[in-house]
Amino acid sequence: MESSPLPANSIQETMLGPLWARAIYSQQNPEILVDPEAVRVLPRVRYDFSLMQSILGEWRSIGLLIRARAFDDALRAYLVTHPDAIVVNLGAGLDTTFSRVDNGTLRWYDLDLPEAVAFRKQFIPETPRSTCIPKSVFDLSWCEEINPVPERGIFLIAGGLLYYFHEAEVRTLVTHLAERFPGGGMVFDVVSKLAAWVVNRRARKHSDTALRFHFAVGNPSKIFNAWSPKLHLKHWTPIGVKVLVNPHWEDKTKKMLKIGRTLKTGKIVQLTFSII
Repeated sequence: MESSPLPANSIQETMLGPLWARAIYSQQNPEILVDPEAVRVLPRVRYDFSLMQSILGEWRSIGLLIRARAFDDALRAYLVTHPDAIVVNLGAGLDTTFSRVDNGTLRWYDLDLPEAVAFRKQFIPETPRSTCIPKSVFDLSWCEEINPVPERGIFLIAGGLLYYFHEAEVRTLVTHLAERFPGGGMVFDVVSKLAAWVVNRRARKHSDTALRFHFAVGNPSKIFNAWSPKLHLKHWTPIGVKVLVNPHWEDKTKKMLKIGRTLKTGKIVQLTFSII
């Protein structure tokens, strides 16, 4: 089935950058990520991707690969002890994590706004063990739809999502999840205050309607444990700290990766939810 062309600046359009980066750059960097589902989906989208290279560039695309790999690694580690776990992908967009980590027994949910879910279903169909939930992540009624069984475990991922909201909103969401799903875990990415300032400054120059970053994190160790006794920071790491630099990457990619590691502009954060 062929998709409809996208209106400019639509919510669907914002879903395409990460898909494009994974499809194009995973083929060039399989040591970081292998994503055949993204490669399959990309040509089916009726969209002019000719400017995507200039918008994202190699270094941002590599960053998206690194984030996806970090999420995959965290999820696979959880599945070792919870092979039948429920996994919820918050703000799923056109994410393809399920196809990469499916162990044959987990139960998967992709959560996003109704229009985003409708667009997703044109390319990535549901399966007997993967279901879409067309709701806002802040409409917490979705928690009642997944029927968690404590013994199975639950793991949540949120890529490229939380920094678009204010800290009070993120805190309310995450503390609710910790209360609702004891024994579960969560992995997500955050940006530093410097990175948020740079992104917002660039957004103001280009468009009054461009998305802004609101939630920024300096030292995760000083934030998440203080939100709730149910929350525990398992670990955090600057994005890319464990990745070997490819000598064939552009000089800008190598430079930006080094700057990001040094200044910790992007971070992967993993939380656990207390059982008690």
